[in-house]
Amino acid sequence: MLDGILLGLSTALQWQNLLYVIAGCFVGTFIGMLPGLGPITAIALMIPITYSIDPSSGMILMAGVYYGAIFGGSTSSILINAPGVAGTVASSFDGYPLAKQGMAGKALAIAAWASFTGGTIGALLLMLAAPTLAKVSLSFQSADYVALMCLGLTAIAAFSNKGTFLKAMMMTVFGLTLSTVGIDPSSGTERFTFGNTDLLDGISFLLIAMSTFALAEALSNVLKPEVKQGNSEQPMQIGSIRLSKTEVKEISPTIGRSSLLGFIIGVLPGAGATIASFMAYAAERNLAPKALQEKFGKGSLRGLAAPESANNAACTGSFVPLLTLGIPGSGTTAIMLGALIAYGIQPGPMLMQDNPDVFWAVIISMYLGNIVLLILNLPLIPYLARVLIMPKAILTMMILFFSLIGVYLVSFNTFDLFMMIGFALVALVLRLLAFPMAPLLLGFILGDMIESNFRRAMMTSDGSLSIFWDKPLTLGIMLLAIVVLAMPLLSFLRLRKAAV
Repeated sequence: MLDGILLGLSTALQWQNLLYVIAGCFVGTFIGMLPGLGPITAIALMIPITYSIDPSSGMILMAGVYYGAIFGGSTSSILINAPGVAGTVASSFDGYPLAKQGMAGKALAIAAWASFTGGTIGALLLMLAAPTLAKVSLSFQSADYVALMCLGLTAIAAFSNKGTFLKAMMMTVFGLTLSTVGIDPSSGTERFTFGNTDLLDGISFLLIAMSTFALAEALSNVLKPEVKQGNSEQPMQIGSIRLSKTEVKEISPTIGRSSLLGFIIGVLPGAGATIASFMAYAAERNLAPKALQEKFGKGSLRGLAAPESANNAACTGSFVPLLTLGIPGSGTTAIMLGALIAYGIQPGPMLMQDNPDVFWAVIISMYLGNIVLLILNLPLIPYLARVLIMPKAILTMMILFFSLIGVYLVSFNTFDLFMMIGFALVALVLRLLAFPMAPLLLGFILGDMIESNFRRAMMTSDGSLSIFWDKPLTLGIMLLAIVVLAMPLLSFLRLRKAAV
């Protein structure tokens, strides 16, 4: 291992590779900040460029773009509540309220430090335990993934305030229903398309996220009266980017736990940064003292630090199945798998022996990339946060523009724009009725994964449901999901008993 690390250092520290790391991080961060453009788009743009360079340099560049896009994706989530990347949705739950409270600088600083720490811990774990973790990821079967997704769905308990648990469950079911729109991947049957060919491919995540968060927020701003002081608007405050010792002490355990959890989930093929961020958020809310639980969703520092550290650690973890098994852990790593094969390199158990320069250079460059991202982003925070100083009318127009353009650039279909406006109006009404939007997105994201893995599990077990309790791992995850889901009900019964 020491020889491999030294080889990776010698490769990654070559001046041209250092430039590729810096360029990749810069491009990825910039693209990640734009709602609608995520790491998949960013890497797809890089592939033609990488064909003419060395494989190690090409992978270093694409890896830099990957975690740069995730790193930058939190900026739009925090500043304008427009999570254009699924992995940064959970960051908007507390990041945007912090920005509205005049702490945008602090929110962006927490996101930067949490992302750096999560990525660094992930890189160290990847370096030390990649082969062992690859065997663990192979042990997960379809039933285990169904159990894991069900555990992820129990995160609705973390997104429901006091008295809104039933509303959160209803929104989760709504999200699960929306995920079934389109053609059944198994039978080819049309579902809930109502004869409209534009719905055959289903509803995109970006459309749902932009309409329920960014566009609904813009419409909400239009409905709210302007806050004026004299003849001028009262702008939002940026606030300091410094963290006090108390704040650092508060979020440090959260970052450590969430980084470890995010990396483990990222190792599992198909799980990815989205599930990691939601589960880290839910875990931290459940672990927080009662007084701090009430702050989640209203501007909690823990609520921002948890998903930010988890999604970056998960991005690093997704390289474990890619490099050691040749299995893409996410849509982004699937593109990178294609790039490796185009280079004539076959990812898998022999990659460490056949192409050690590529394997170790990518791992070392991840650590260097996190340092580069921190150096690039911390000085930019005061300038990025100035978007909040804009007059409310201009800021609202910017949110509308980026939301509509972001969705249109993905599909080039005007039908999506009309559907997006319709969803935004529905989301606005639901917001006024105190329905949380996060469970809807959670159900929509996990719905397709649950369906495909459940179908696969039923086929392998000849339709027997015993597959969900025959294996100790599956049974343990399912029991944990039941316990987490039952906690709000037990808490309600305990309070009711105390009141009597």
